[in-house]
Amino acid sequence: MPKANVYLTFDGNCEEAFDFYKSVLGGEYPYVGRFKDMPPQEGMPPIPDEMANRIMHISLPIGEDSILMGSDTGGEGAPDLVQGNNFSISVDADSKEDADRLFSGLSAGGNVTMPMADTFWGSYFGMCTDKFGINWMVSYSQPQE
Repeated sequence: MPKANVYLTFDGNCEEAFDFYKSVLGGEYPYVGRFKDMPPQEGMPPIPDEMANRIMHISLPIGEDSILMGSDTGGEGAPDLVQGNNFSISVDADSKEDADRLFSGLSAGGNVTMPMADTFWGSYFGMCTDKFGINWMVSYSQPQE
């Protein structure tokens, strides 16, 4: 069965917000990635200095079954943040096939912003906006051998 988590997007204050959430909710960050941690990507300009320390991805487990996740906006090409579009629903699939099925269904009639693909952080991952304007992230984390 799929599991859904909330993914929040900020405009430069993600770390501050998550430190606040951590102080209130407890827990520890299993991963904090900054834009400067991304490997260079062919055809993409280098990360500007003002973006380097912004949060690319952070997660905070809440209880046993939920994870609050977030990031700062990605600079040029990122959507303008207004109340209501600063989050995505993140769904963790049970398999690669299930991830493809979920992504195909959620993106039908909507807009694919990042097709499903293997990522440098080890997940099979994609992003889309559904036909109702809701942002979704679908991922499958392959078991580590």
